[in-house]
Amino acid sequence: MRIGQGIDVHRFSDDPSRELRLGLVRLDGETGLVGHSDADVVTHALIDALLGAANLGDIGRHFPDDDPQFSGVASRTMLIEVLRRVAGAGFRPVSADVTVIAERPKLAPHMPAMSEELSEVVGCVVSVKATTVEGLGALGRAEGIAATAIALLEELS
Repeated sequence: MRIGQGIDVHRFSDDPSRELRLGLVRLDGETGLVGHSDADVVTHALIDALLGAANLGDIGRHFPDDDPQFSGVASRTMLIEVLRRVAGAGFRPVSADVTVIAERPKLAPHMPAMSEELSEVVGCVVSVKATTVEGLGALGRAEGIAATAIALLEELS
């Protein structure tokens, strides 16, 4: 068994056309996040946790933000590729847990869909929870969204 953790943070965009995607789910009518890809902090934190557990580095090593081929790439595409690499390293996900840290938007209505989408792609239960930071710091001022994740892998037999 191997365990990994991940964290990601993105600030809100000033571009009103930028979509907000969290945990592979589009949140209609919400301000999107700035990023080279679709800036899905939930999926990015999970990707880092999976990569870390397999000792494969981090998301930036596999999808550098200065590489034009990854401009606007969907996090679903990145997650599928990471799962392929994790399997290539001899592991499969057993369980994962993600915590979203945000003052806005309200995430409770979206968390079941995020868990369902991520679980389907990853092939195991991916729990999604949310919390606030009670107004403290940049996240508390709603300047962006952060997420942390932990993933458990088992060796393929």
